[in-house]
Parts: sequence; structure tokens; C-alpha cells
Amino acid sequence: MNENEKNPLLNMQRIRQESKELIEAGANELSDIVPEKKVKKEKTVNARLKHEQGNKKTTGQKKSTAKEKSVEAGTKAVEESKAADTKTVKKTAAKKTKASDTKKETLETKAEAETKKTKARYVGPADKNVPSLAEQVSSILMENKKKRGRTKKAAKKVKIIPLGGLEQIGMNITAFEYDDSIIVVDCGLAFPSDDMLGIDLVIPDITYLKDNYLKVKGFCITHGHEDHIGALPYILKQLNVPVYGTRLTCALIEKKLKEHQIEDSAKLNIVKYGDNVNLGDFKVEFVKTNHSIADAASLAIFTPAGTIFHTGDFKVDYTPVFGDPADLGRMAEIGKAGCLAMLSDSTNATRPGFTMSEKTVGKTFDLIFAEHRDSRIIVATFASNVDRVQQIINTAYKYDRKVVVEGRSMVNVIGTAADLGYIDIPEGTLIDIDHLKDYPLEKTVIITTGSQGESMAALSRMASSIHRKVEIVPEDVIIMSSTPIPGNEKAVSKVINELSMKGAEVIFQDTHVSGHACQEEIKLMYSLLKPKFALPVHGEYRHLMAGKGLAEAVGIPSENVLIMSSGDVVELSEDSCKITGHVEAGGVFVDGLGVGDVGNIVLRDRQSLSQNGIIIVAMSLEHGTNRLLSGPDIVSRGFVYVRESTDLMNEASAVVREAVADCLHARITDWSKIKNVVRDSLSEFLWKRMKRNPVILPIIMEIH
Repeated sequence: MNENEKNPLLNMQRIRQESKELIEAGANELSDIVPEKKVKKEKTVNARLKHEQGNKKTTGQKKSTAKEKSVEAGTKAVEESKAADTKTVKKTAAKKTKASDTKKETLETKAEAETKKTKARYVGPADKNVPSLAEQVSSILMENKKKRGRTKKAAKKVKIIPLGGLEQIGMNITAFEYDDSIIVVDCGLAFPSDDMLGIDLVIPDITYLKDNYLKVKGFCITHGHEDHIGALPYILKQLNVPVYGTRLTCALIEKKLKEHQIEDSAKLNIVKYGDNVNLGDFKVEFVKTNHSIADAASLAIFTPAGTIFHTGDFKVDYTPVFGDPADLGRMAEIGKAGCLAMLSDSTNATRPGFTMSEKTVGKTFDLIFAEHRDSRIIVATFASNVDRVQQIINTAYKYDRKVVVEGRSMVNVIGTAADLGYIDIPEGTLIDIDHLKDYPLEKTVIITTGSQGESMAALSRMASSIHRKVEIVPEDVIIMSSTPIPGNEKAVSKVINELSMKGAEVIFQDTHVSGHACQEEIKLMYSLLKPKFALPVHGEYRHLMAGKGLAEAVGIPSENVLIMSSGDVVELSEDSCKITGHVEAGGVFVDGLGVGDVGNIVLRDRQSLSQNGIIIVAMSLEHGTNRLLSGPDIVSRGFVYVRESTDLMNEASAVVREAVADCLHARITDWSKIKNVVRDSLSEFLWKRMKRNPVILPIIMEIH
């Protein structure tokens, strides 16, 4: 073996050169000499074998004529193939050399076909190098990958559309959509803020649901608080679909529907814990959880894309007043089976530790009742907090006191809970408010609404001395068994101050525990369910951000935690969770019996009236000539006291007369234009003179 045969690089160059020569030689000789066709086939096959096995051959050969080169190279290739000890090649060569002369034509045809086939598969064009084995394998793998990509089905995606409950406390409502199916979780209301003058309630905008009415399969309600069921009477009038909830939840909803006289047309369905409800492409399971109201549930929503777990409002209470603790075992089973996403309550995400058990409040009540045996006790709490009311009644019964329930919503909830057996009231303990005067003050307890400082609630009316049947006296003890909802702090402080000025003792320390999970309970829920994606809900933006931090703290990647806004369209699949669009969402104002007839323009006018007052300008114009016959008469409300501002009113009248005269001189006859000129002239005058901008309302009367 010489030095050239030992060098692999030279061998590769030699093989490539031989392959090129074989191709050229075979192409030239096939048309003239049949035997050479046979040799060409052998040359092509053996050239490939030499390329793969690395057969050795010197590169210093001199070139001969095309015909001699073809025969010589073919003979040498056959000899080398025998030396390679490959049985398959030997058999093939043997078969090809045994062909008889009588089958020359057949062999010629086969040889030509095999040559073309071999050239197409293993040999490139004459002016290009032969692809290496690695290049051929890479090409095949790439082609297979492309085929798999073409045959792979598109990922199934479910849409999550929060229509409320984000950036605020209350008005919780979230839609889940897949293909032709939509389910809605909760349908709550919100109470108006200070700048919503004259507004009674705020309900969610369901334009998107009405536009997709045929897709909506039903409402699934987590529990019976107003911020989760309060809007149903208004929404079901526009979108009458089935409603699913637990026993107490459905009973409270039915009570509301009766007030709106739509109980006969509504479709209420009671669901037990562990039951599954099939709604189109969705299957929903109600899972036992704890909250400040009985019969609260979390929802396991099984979708074609995966399982979504909605916690609802929850806390982990191992010693609840009524019923069983939360079904943590079932939650762990859902997590083990695979949870795609979790929507978690974030109301208390800023509070460290665990939420105290509801039973701890009962111990505080016992101490307060024991210390104030000679005083009347008034307890203000949420109407729907049945467990809290139960503990107040138990303590009152222990200290031989009669109980009065005051406040319309409180009476409704307690009556419904008692009918269903969710609250136990000892016989003779509960009395009517009309009989309150028949008992000594120190032998009575009043459970009332108004813990959030609502102006028309029973406690607020007592503090303002406008309650017809209860008057606050200096010996009274007032227990504020709640914490102010964000935004209600001023109203609550006002009520406490008014009660204190009447000499009553107000107690609000350790008299309330939250119904919402604190940080460690939220972490526990994430640990049980192990969701791939986390979507914090129920809270203001700061609460949602705190919820995001908790999800990341338990190991969920930051890119898998999504902060949503009301109206966002979130597409959720096995591989991604992202916002892909936006729908119409927001609040609809309820003012008296009007729903939606008060909008932002009306609110802006109300705010302007409340801040700057109004001036009405009345005048009479002659028909045809628009000559000023009488006036202008100026009436002010909320701007200045007219009797003490005579000079200002006279100057204002002069400005109006001048504006009307300018209109006549300019031959302006359109009344709307005249009103605009009067309004602008008077507004400019008042701003320069008073730095105020009242609402100006010109009124023109025509006289024939």
C-alpha cells in the first residue's frame, strides 16, 4: 500500500474524480456498444460502493480514449467489489454476467433503465459533485420533518374573555368560548363610586354575549354574593339561558328574580358538589370550597384544549361554622390529571400568611358580650355572611338576649338560609323589630346592614337619627363586623364618627375575618393544581400584580402568567396563552328603573351641576323679526345666591341683551345659533368675573 492509498483525503478526491469520469464515459458509449452498457451499469454501482466503503485506488493514471477508459475502469471496479467481500454485490454481478446472447436486446433495455435510475438516485449532474452520504441522510430527514409538519393538526384553542371583575372589586363575570359554545362564570354587580352621581348599581356590559346569543349555553355561579349574582335579574331579561349553582346560591338568585317578576321564565338548576354539567363543548364540575357564605364552589372546566380551574372567591378554612372544609383532595386529583390554567382569586394577594378561620370571630363575640352585659349590642355585617350571623345568634342565645334582624337584604338572606337549614335559630330567640320596645335594651341584640357605610342602609339611618324604630343611645355598643371594601373607607369613617358623637362605643378590632385567601393559601392552591398557566382575577391591578408574583414564587414561569383586563380576548392552548383581541366591555348604569339610559354624557352633566351650578336664561323674541320683547330673566341654582348678587345678575342680563342684538345685526335667525351665541357670551363673562363655569341653559319663547 503506497502513501496515496493511506491518505483518506486523497482517496475521497480520487473517488469523486472516478465517478465523474465513469458518468462521462458511460454517456458517450451507451449509444454505440451494448457490452459497454453492461459495464457502465457495473461501473456506476461499484462507484457508489467504492464511495461508501472507501476502496483504495491510485490517482496517477493516465487518461486513455473514452472507450478504453470505460472498459478498463469497469473491469477494475468488478475486481475491487469482489475484494470487498459483499455478498449482495457478488450476486448482482454474477447475475449480470450470465446473460445470454439471445437476450441482448432485453439486457440493453434493462441496462439503460437501471443506468438512468442509478444516475437519478446516486449521481448528480455531470458538472456537479456526488452528494455525500451525510448530505443524503440530512436531506431525507428534512423531507420527513416537512411531511410531519404538514400533517400535524392545529392546536385546540379556548378563549377566555373577562367582561368584568378586573381593575375593580365587584362585577365579576367571565366568558369561556370554544367553537360554537360559550359558558359564563358569575354575573355580579358593582356599587357606584363617588363620581357616579345618582347611580344605584353598575352591571356588566354583555354586548358580546348578545351578539353571540346562540352560542351561550348557560351561567355557572360560584356563590351567592352580590358581586357574583347581583346582575342576573337584569341580564336574564336580555339573555334567558340556564343558570347553574349550588342550593343556597340558587335560592338567593330565585329571591332576586321574584323581585323582578321573572322567576317563572328563568331556568335555575341546582348542582351538587362533584356533579358534572355538560354545556356544549364544555364540562363543568362544582368543587367544594370555603368562603364567607355557605355553598361556595370552585369550578373545574374541562375543555377540548385542557382543564381550566376557576377558584371563585375562596379561603382554606379547616374549621368552618357550617358544612365541610374545602375539597383539597379533589383539587389535587385535578392537578395530578393535568391542569392547563388556573384563574385565582387575588383579593387578598397582598396579605401575607393565612386567613383566620371564621370560628375565631365567634370567640371575639363571646368576649364582647361578656364584657358588655348591661348594654344593647348592635352588630353590622354583610347580609350574605350567614356563618357570621349564626355565630351572633349563638352568642346572643348563650347570654339570654333576643335578636332583631334589620335591613331588607339581611332579612331576605337570613329567611332563605333558615328555610333551607343553613342557619339554626333557637326557638324564641328571634323577634320582630316592632317588639323591640317590649324588652330591656341590655337584653337585645340588633343584627343590621350598613357595615360599608351605605347611605340608605339601616346603620347609617340610625347614625343619622332618621331610623323610625331604632335610636342610638350613649350606652349602646356597636360592633363593625367587616372591613371596608376599597373605595368605601370614607363612608365607613363617616358612620363611625356619627355613632361616636352620639356616645356609642364602636368596636372594630378582631371582629372580622376575611372570606378571601391570603398569600399562603393561594400558594397552596397553585401547588395542588400545578397549572401550566396562571391568570389572576378578582381584584384591582395591584392585587393582580401581587397574584402574579405568587404564581411565579411557586415555580410558574413569568411568561406563563398573564395579567388580563376587562374585555381582553385570551386564546389558551396547550402551548400558549396570549391576548389576541378585545371586545366591548365595561359598566352599564342602573338609575331607578332605567338600565343603560344614563351614560357618560349625563354623568358629566351631573358632575358639572354638582360642582358649578346652573344658570337659566329666559327671554321672549318677536315672531319674524327676532326682536327682544321681554327678558332676559336669569335664574341661578347652585351658582350664586341671587338676592345677594343683584349687580352680577344685572350685568349678566346686559351681556345677554347685547348678544341678542349682535345676532339681529348679523341677521342670524336660527334659534340654535342664537342660543349658542348667548351661552358663549355669558360663559365668557362669568369666567372673567367669577372664575366659575356654570351650566348655562338659554330658553327662547316666540311671541306672535
